[in-house]
Amino acid sequence: MPSLPMTDPSLLQPPSPSVIALIGAPAAGKSTFAAQHFQPAEVLSGDFSPELERRLSRGELSVIDAPLTRPDERRRVLEASRAHDLPAVAIVLDLPRQVLEERATRLGLDPATILPEFAELRRTLGGLQKEGFRQVCVLRSVAEIDAAQIRRVPLPPDRRDLPGPFDFIGDVHGCLPELLELLAKLGYSLSGSEVTPPAGRTAVFLGDLTDRGPDSAGVLRLVMGMAASGAALCVPGNHDEKLARALDGKAVRAMHGLDGTLAQMDAAGAAFRAQARAFIGSLPSHLVLDGGRVVAAHAGLPGKYQGRIASRVRSFALYGDVDGSRDELGLPIRRDWAAEYNGQAIVVYGHTPVAAPVWINRTVDIDTGCAFGNALTALRYPELEFVSVPARQIYTPPPRPLPLLGPGTGTPELS
Repeated sequence: MPSLPMTDPSLLQPPSPSVIALIGAPAAGKSTFAAQHFQPAEVLSGDFSPELERRLSRGELSVIDAPLTRPDERRRVLEASRAHDLPAVAIVLDLPRQVLEERATRLGLDPATILPEFAELRRTLGGLQKEGFRQVCVLRSVAEIDAAQIRRVPLPPDRRDLPGPFDFIGDVHGCLPELLELLAKLGYSLSGSEVTPPAGRTAVFLGDLTDRGPDSAGVLRLVMGMAASGAALCVPGNHDEKLARALDGKAVRAMHGLDGTLAQMDAAGAAFRAQARAFIGSLPSHLVLDGGRVVAAHAGLPGKYQGRIASRVRSFALYGDVDGSRDELGLPIRRDWAAEYNGQAIVVYGHTPVAAPVWINRTVDIDTGCAFGNALTALRYPELEFVSVPARQIYTPPPRPLPLLGPGTGTPELS
């Protein structure tokens, strides 16, 4: 995963939740800094591991004020962050040796006692990102430390501030005519390339915008415009991710409609290809909306991954619960994660085409196989009502008949 830069040393913007390691030699002022910028319950010291595990499991920001000048001391912090799929941040108070020695003397300490940790910090400071810290900020003077401000930044999937109402739209797969018809049926006003939603509503696309259908470039252009105007949100699907790799020049197999999409992208020109690549790259792996009551993820997402960022979280959101095994048709075998789901949030997803949407526990799959000739479906939230339009034709024959899974556990009540 890429690092999260801190560009202004006076404005520290750690992601929240995360684990923040305060790193500095003795007398650097870590405890004072922690008390100034964080709540007492957020600051852990001494044998911090048990409480750190508890806080990270609850998705709470945690600050470590402990000896962390050596890589082996920092390893526990990094292991905990990886185990809970949350980023680790390093805030380093790297004061000059003379300042530390003067402070030690005023505190009645032998200045020589700070030298080993001071030297170890200087020796290892340059390797913090390689160790696994996704964000590193180094404050090198008393003035910089005094001027520092903390502004917590939500992780990319965290859009709990958006209450809706939403219209979740299943896998479009290049079916632009059906998408335009569905948007109109949902009450969106269409004028050329501009789409105006009903008052207060936002469309949420569940990924797989491209491949198989007749106009993947047109779907991308429409959704990108809606996102830019604030009319839509979007998460990526595995087909979108593969398109992005192809646009990057990576070696990918142009299968399952990607060959047609790439031809359309070539015809659209270099500027549009660059815009589409940037758009796909900007999408969060999933979205947590309405105060955490509803989650959007292309292939679904268990509760333990919701709101978190790590490669395995993104992989699950894109591909589902897979281990690389394939069936007799060469298709990935997807384990039924929804059957075991016990989270509080409603999870709206697609990826696995079904003949009709179905609730399983508090999850709902709304990929109704439009490109396979079935339908394009939306879920209106909070109404929890389905709106569908039929496919105009079979654009790609399905590898097998779409399953009709039955009524499931019924429509859940909103908490």
